[in-house]
Amino acid sequence: MIKHPSLKTAMTPFPYSVQRDTPLREVQQLMEQHKFHHLPVTEAHAVVGVITGHDIASALYRCGDASELDTLKVQDLYVADPYVVSIDEPMDNVLLTMAERRIGSAVVTRGGKLAGVFTALDACRCFGDFLRSRYPHGGDDDAA
Repeated sequence: MIKHPSLKTAMTPFPYSVQRDTPLREVQQLMEQHKFHHLPVTEAHAVVGVITGHDIASALYRCGDASELDTLKVQDLYVADPYVVSIDEPMDNVLLTMAERRIGSAVVTRGGKLAGVFTALDACRCFGDFLRSRYPHGGDDDAA
């Protein structure tokens, strides 16, 4: 019997978060430096939202001027009330909820504290690993 992968093994462990008053320039630099696209927004150690690289790119497109990132703050763009799940939540529930809501990430908590982020990219990587373990490449391809 094949065991379901857990969120703990599939998520991106994510010790980074930002406050609502963090300047977007700082968020953009943090995302570029660490190569991630989803960043939890916290207040008093509680998750209150999420901001994405797409949110920042959209703001740049609307403003047309990169200097706007120096005046805009996370609170101007972030998505409040993100999808937050416990690290113990079954992955199939998380995947189906993300698909139903048409969202690209879930903020993962352990004991109410930020533990990581599970993104659509993490889901693709996990599913690819599952398929390779279940159906190893044998060399003879039926598709010709």
